[in-house]
Amino acid sequence: MTFATLSALAEPNRFNIVELLRDFGAMTVSEIAQKLGLRLPQSSKHLHVLAEAGIVNVRVDANRRIYSLCPTPLIEMNNWLETFIQIKEEQYDRFDELLKKMQANENVTNNHN
Repeated sequence: MTFATLSALAEPNRFNIVELLRDFGAMTVSEIAQKLGLRLPQSSKHLHVLAEAGIVNVRVDANRRIYSLCPTPLIEMNNWLETFIQIKEEQYDRFDELLKKMQANENVTNNHN
């Protein structure tokens, strides 16, 4: 995962474009602009940044540019995020083990009284 991926997705309009392409598949600049209420130049600029980050692919069809998601940077980001989830799950497991030991010790103490 690269900083370019996070940086590109940090901007709300670009994030919305990615979600739009996820939900509806390949779209033209005009379709994206219309669905998000953006101007064409604004949409083109955001799509250029997403393309530079490798998040979207562009295909030229006559005078139209058709954009679609490129899954590779998103998969890389997911894998990176999974490392944090794994660490948290391990911490929760250790905490759970500690609680069980404390409860077992408490039960032993109460049974001796």
